[in-house]
Amino acid sequence: MKLFRYGEEGAEKPAILDADGIGRDLSAHMDDLGPDELSPYALKTIADLDLAALPKVPEGVRIAPCIGNVRRIFCIGVNYSDHAAEVGIEPPENPIVFMKACEPTGANDAVMLPKGSSHTDWEVELGVVINQTVRHISEEDALDAVAGYCVVNDISERDFQNNHGGQWIKGKSCDGFGPIGPWLVTRDEIADPQKLDLWLDVNGEAKQRGTTARMIFTVPQIIAHLSRFITLHAGDIITTGTPPGVGMGMTPPQFLKAGDEVRLGVEGLGEQCQKVVAYSK
Repeated sequence: MKLFRYGEEGAEKPAILDADGIGRDLSAHMDDLGPDELSPYALKTIADLDLAALPKVPEGVRIAPCIGNVRRIFCIGVNYSDHAAEVGIEPPENPIVFMKACEPTGANDAVMLPKGSSHTDWEVELGVVINQTVRHISEEDALDAVAGYCVVNDISERDFQNNHGGQWIKGKSCDGFGPIGPWLVTRDEIADPQKLDLWLDVNGEAKQRGTTARMIFTVPQIIAHLSRFITLHAGDIITTGTPPGVGMGMTPPQFLKAGDEVRLGVEGLGEQCQKVVAYSK
């Protein structure tokens, strides 16, 4: 299934794409698409609905973040071997874990540059959405804890991230730095999360091209590693790293400016498009 949310901020409704790619409103059957709707039982209940009987989603509406009430976004850094080479970092022996402390935004919402920013960068990533409480899960069982997958743009302010002390979280958590979606694609639709192509363009120019086959740590390895130290919960999102082609790694470095357009996608998970706008209060 391809599940999504639509509507203006604070008034989002749950929806699903039918076999013809038409959005169908699910709000008669659930209040939202959030942690409580991600369990295997809840997803099966959705799958059993007669989609043709559901009202169509109006055309031209805002596509909201595909998951509501997201508590935590875990991020894995330097997780592609070719990206590690691009930024001059040795491949890590264990997953590098950090957090994004911003609210998720819609796949096509505008991205506002932070105040004083000159190094805002792009990062297309595979997002993994957890479906249950998870502790000490094995790699063999880890995918059972996945509700589905989504596209994530792990937008990053590199000066904030690298030149102001402390952890990377400061450069990862500005308002609007967490576009997710457009769809939550359920696990059954993705045969192998390690065989997905990723891409990102800026102003129509190719920047990132990659494949999840180049991940240093696979999705099951990441989930097992995190659950050893942290109890995961339904609705948690894990962003799994980015392939080469980030602005920071270019010679000379390239960063986003007001007026730029960023398009990105992951095979089978849909596409995002964001207009970059100048900072305003």
